Amino acid sequence: MQDPLTRFAPQLIGEYPRPFLDLFKRLNLTDVEEEEVIKKTLWKAYYFSNHYHEDQKRKSGRPYFDHCLAVAKILASWNMDHITVMGGLLHDTVEDTEVTLEEIEEKFGSDLARLVDGVTKLGDIKFSSRKEQQTGNIMKMLLSVARDLRVIIIKFADRLHNMQTIRHLSDVKQRRIAIETRDIYAPLAHRLGMAAVKWQLDDLVFSTLNPEMFKEIDVKLKTTYKERTRYIREFSRPIKDELSKHDIKVKIYGRPKSHASIYKKMINRGKEFEEIFDIIAIRVVVDTTDQCYLAMGIVHQLFTPIPERFKDFVASPKLNAYQSIHTTVVGPRGRKVEIQIRTHSMEQTAEIGVAAHWRYKEGGNYQTEIDSHMKWLRELVDILQSESADPSEFMHLLKIDLFNDIIFVLTPAGDLIQLPAKATPVDFAFQVHTEIGLHCMGAKVNRNIAPLNSVLKNGDTVEIITSQNQSPHYGWLRFAITSKARNNINRYLRKLRYAESVKLGNEILEKTLRRLKRLDLSKKIQEAFGILGYKTRNDLIAAIGDGSLMIRDILKKLFPAEETKVIIEDDKFSDDESFLRLARGSARGVKLQGISNILVSFGRCCNPIPGDDIVGFVTRGRGITLHRADCASLPLLDDDSDRIIPVEWDVKKNDTYSVRIKVVSQDRSGILREISEAISAEEINISSVDLRTKDNIVTAFFVVQVRDIKQLERVKKRITRITGIDYIERTVRE
Repeated sequence: MQDPLTRFAPQLIGEYPRPFLDLFKRLNLTDVEEEEVIKKTLWKAYYFSNHYHEDQKRKSGRPYFDHCLAVAKILASWNMDHITVMGGLLHDTVEDTEVTLEEIEEKFGSDLARLVDGVTKLGDIKFSSRKEQQTGNIMKMLLSVARDLRVIIIKFADRLHNMQTIRHLSDVKQRRIAIETRDIYAPLAHRLGMAAVKWQLDDLVFSTLNPEMFKEIDVKLKTTYKERTRYIREFSRPIKDELSKHDIKVKIYGRPKSHASIYKKMINRGKEFEEIFDIIAIRVVVDTTDQCYLAMGIVHQLFTPIPERFKDFVASPKLNAYQSIHTTVVGPRGRKVEIQIRTHSMEQTAEIGVAAHWRYKEGGNYQTEIDSHMKWLRELVDILQSESADPSEFMHLLKIDLFNDIIFVLTPAGDLIQLPAKATPVDFAFQVHTEIGLHCMGAKVNRNIAPLNSVLKNGDTVEIITSQNQSPHYGWLRFAITSKARNNINRYLRKLRYAESVKLGNEILEKTLRRLKRLDLSKKIQEAFGILGYKTRNDLIAAIGDGSLMIRDILKKLFPAEETKVIIEDDKFSDDESFLRLARGSARGVKLQGISNILVSFGRCCNPIPGDDIVGFVTRGRGITLHRADCASLPLLDDDSDRIIPVEWDVKKNDTYSVRIKVVSQDRSGILREISEAISAEEINISSVDLRTKDNIVTAFFVVQVRDIKQLERVKKRITRITGIDYIERTVRE
């Protein structure tokens, strides 16, 4: 057993603990003179983490420090610098112990403190849901990546070890963590070029979510191991012989595809394991790029290639810097074999991605930067840093950018532009330049005029037609999918909505005060923006314009009770106008492709309320008009179908909304009481009642507060069961 004294400063007894020495040996150190300095620095972090996690246990019963040490070893195996490895040792100290960031900075420097802070979850902020908390943590992590890419590399090592030990958690937690890993971390590892990390995470997720199928495939892979090994030797021998004739040193090996990848093939192709032959990918690794192409030529001479399966990622690297020549040939016994040809440096990049490109300046001044291949990540970070960053929109963009495959399209000058699959000319325009995107009017795809919502294909040549009079509109959000395009469209529309709100707010304020004969209050109200909780006068006016602040509420807050009472009593509205104002004021929760609080107008023809199926119509110069999906006016819009856009209600669970219903019945004693009781039985509040009687027939108009359409339908059925009711309908006006 290891002497417990070795956990103290080894200078006292001349010996480091064996686990520490094992970690130190894994470091890829090139400067022999600095070895002893780095060893002492690394020991300091090792001892610090071990000390503060000393009394903590994991769910497995093992010491918590085992996890920190495992994360550090993973980072060392990826050839990360010793500061990053120290970050792995300390990554949970701030979150799980009484250690503060200030202590980390004081003992280890600001560089390491920033790494630990970037990996630490958001602990002090209260979130309304677990999903919102997850989004907040991912947003924080990616913002930290903008400053230091090592943050996400530490996070991958942390998540990898957590998934390796996930069996000790409850089933509910296992499923939640596995799904988060599947949806966020595995695709992110793919985007950062960390293929080895991605397939390990994929298999760990697969074994957690579908353990029976994982075990079945694992057993079959083990039983076919010897046969696969023989086939790889048979396939590789002629390739090695031919390359040796050209004095080319080559490394050829085969690796079975991940369990998750094999299962995906079984599902997509509808085949059993035994029917899938391309479960191995053969790697041909040479020294130079020229030798890659020579090796490809030799392979194609020896075996029949399948042309549609050829891809050259050496000449056109993927966005994550991945380079390799992919080709599929018909090998011995008629089996299809996928071959990847690359150099040793390409091999390293393909396995550990951005970690393979780690660089630092002399003198220990570590400098991180997001590589040009990480352009998509910079654009996501740009969204996060914008003042109006929307977490739901961010997650939408993150999933689009992580999950989509890549296509290559050309500019008229022949420049190659990489875009996600299903990208459109609008995405292309913004990718070329923001100004081109903002003024994009039309497009030519392969010299033919094409609509802006056309889906681009690999190899298309795209030319954008621009006009200074053109600007983005809401309809573009239906088909724009890249983060850069959506971010710039949203930014423009936010400015437009703000300007429209300010203009409308000024009109509402002036007209309301003029009707009340109190225009003298206008200046006082506008100068009171600070008292009302707004940064500027325009922010206050915009709030009035978008309906989030009512004039009545302003008057109540700013002026004495007696004066307010007089003002409000003079503010008379017709019944119809009052109802429409109430209903529309409650319907601010409208969302278009993740954008909430949209400045909209409501079609007077149908007056939609939350719960109705609705569509938006882009009105030239006046924003969006909302209609019920079954509105009789919609057929008139068939010629402008490109201006009809999907919108949805974005409402809170306990919100209620105003609906007017018309009830016609026979005039008899107690009828109003019975109707009121039927409404109250559904826990619905009655805001107003207007009762009229003519020729022994009662027509009653109720304005009621309902949660949704289902509740409204229930109360309508309850009322129809009352004796003497002729009919009941929902109405906007008489």
